[in-house]
Amino acid sequence: MSPRRALPVLAVLLLAAACFTGPSLEDRGEVTAPPGDSKHLTIGSAGFTESDLVAQMYAALLGRAGYSTEIISVGNREIYEPALESGQIDVVPEYAATFADWLNAKKNGGDAAPVGSPDLATTMKALRSLAAPRGLTVLDPGRAVDQNAFAVAAAYAAEHHLRTLGDLGRSKLPVRLAAGDECVQRPYCAPGLKKTYGIRITAVDPKGVGTTQAKKAVQSGQDQMVLTTTTDATLDSFGLVLLADDKHLQNADYLVPVVNRSRAGGEGVRRALGRLNTVLTTADLARLDKQVDSWRRLPEDVARTYLESKGLVPRR
Repeated sequence: MSPRRALPVLAVLLLAAACFTGPSLEDRGEVTAPPGDSKHLTIGSAGFTESDLVAQMYAALLGRAGYSTEIISVGNREIYEPALESGQIDVVPEYAATFADWLNAKKNGGDAAPVGSPDLATTMKALRSLAAPRGLTVLDPGRAVDQNAFAVAAAYAAEHHLRTLGDLGRSKLPVRLAAGDECVQRPYCAPGLKKTYGIRITAVDPKGVGTTQAKKAVQSGQDQMVLTTTTDATLDSFGLVLLADDKHLQNADYLVPVVNRSRAGGEGVRRALGRLNTVLTTADLARLDKQVDSWRRLPEDVARTYLESKGLVPRR
């Protein structure tokens, strides 16, 4: 059973309007009912390339396992997370540390201390404890991680013998960093680079996270480093390379499926989606993103071809 294409915009708007009609967390008791196993599942995508790709992979894997699926694009966590709680969306691809911190802020307020951390086990424990009372089950993470990362020009790295952020800190080179405005204050960005690695950040150039403008600034030598992500597949086209986060400054944003327990919390969904965990790597995800963003291929086609190449779904 092949996944159907995303629902029309009207359906998204109706879904958004309906999301907020379910019971509040405070009105719910302990979740004791057995996990559900609905045979028709709605998969949510956050509306960006990587989320679209993973949603398509989930749909294909679930289809092979006997589920019928549809994909709906909802580009806002404030909308799709309540829909996931209410059962209007059954499955979404998420990022462990980011989602843990988001649920923590939802429960304890925006000033709550972060619960996501560079340690995956610690992050998953916090995430599951926050998700369970909301009727959500967090399945096992895979190998792919999409977390913040820092890149420099390949020539600059070769000249100064840089492979890691630790190397850059020890070099004592002055570094002008292309990033978003918030980098000045975020602990994973300029403050963390200074504190954890001793990197001499002389200025933050507010060109955005991983934007073309930011990468060109590093390519030209105007800036020395750019904040991007581990699945950025365009770095080589700008002559840039990632520096390894050897002291683990960044949080464990591993890809994890999150499901509505009462509809998709059963063993069938867990087994179907778990087949991706031993296969999909960070490098794979970057290459797949590139095929959509640079080669203009459809996410559905890219996802299907990848799964076929790994023997996870039959070839058409």
